[in-house]
Amino acid sequence: MPLPPDGPLLLRILRAPEQAAALAPAGWDLLLRQAETANLSATLHDWLDQHGVLAQALPQAREQLSWSAVLARRHRQATYWEIRLIGRALAGLGLPLLLLKGGAYAAAGLPPAAGRLFSDIDILVPEASLPQVEAALMRHGWAGQQHDAYDQRYYREWMHELPPMSHVLRQTTIDVHHTILPRSAAQRPDPHALRAAARPLAEPAGAAVLAPLDMVLHSATHLFADGEFDKGLRDLWDLHRLLTHFGAHEPGFWDALPARARQMQLQRFMCYGLRYSALLLGTPVPPATLAAMAGDGPPPALQALMDALFTRALLPHHASCRGAGGKLADFLLYVRGNWLRMPPLRLARHLFHKAFLTPKNSPGAAV
Repeated sequence: MPLPPDGPLLLRILRAPEQAAALAPAGWDLLLRQAETANLSATLHDWLDQHGVLAQALPQAREQLSWSAVLARRHRQATYWEIRLIGRALAGLGLPLLLLKGGAYAAAGLPPAAGRLFSDIDILVPEASLPQVEAALMRHGWAGQQHDAYDQRYYREWMHELPPMSHVLRQTTIDVHHTILPRSAAQRPDPHALRAAARPLAEPAGAAVLAPLDMVLHSATHLFADGEFDKGLRDLWDLHRLLTHFGAHEPGFWDALPARARQMQLQRFMCYGLRYSALLLGTPVPPATLAAMAGDGPPPALQALMDALFTRALLPHHASCRGAGGKLADFLLYVRGNWLRMPPLRLARHLFHKAFLTPKNSPGAAV
């Protein structure tokens, strides 16, 4: 699946970082702008440095990337500290601190953590423990952001998480999940199976992350079940780095992935993840794995439509990458994301409420 030679510069550099050494000043300017839009500036710094190209960068570009790296290091330090504080808050409940997404990558030292910035820390707890977890967090300074009664109901009855909570002093945000897809979604991945397979971390004590197969499945699901793709390339890069890392270091990973995806009812999202990670970022997916999942993808007509949408929406949302159909692709995928989230009648009622009844100044309102 070759990337077109005139594809976005950022994608070409992510696939072949050595090409950055030949960039003219205008090329560096464009590369930095695309990376900033995709929330990948610090990631680009680490990627170029890892491949020995950063020293050959335009001095002004190297300085800007270095400042992004400083911010990312400070962000990671703050993340480690916040994870420890969350662990202290929940220590009396007898639950492992099961981290998801960016917090998990950072705590486990996984490749996607390099330069990655994120706005909140996500954890997974048993649904039966939600009241105790919420109460413990509130006692330690976290408070809910949702004050509209409808939004409270939206999260607590239909979604896969509590309303977001922010610390009253540090202004850090935590998302408490009890599963990885909304209750109202058609797919029902088993949260007990996710927790049972989780792997404990040596540090911080009591923390754990999803098993490699489940971490990859969650990464693909988080991206392709969503309806907003302004940071889609950042999330696709996460998936690419996880697949590349676990594929090389976890025995049997590629052989086990199709069966685990079906067991968790996430095979369609995983098919999309493999397809677009390979197409846009050159992920080396074994042909046997693609063949094993061939029957889990969409029919040909739908696949052609998804190709037209995702190959536009997953590009950096910079003017240089937004060709014909980009905004239309964003809109159609936003509609799709909401359609996947809940049944049609409930979705219609939800969108009507959000459009006409929810207070316009409600902070962090559910969408």
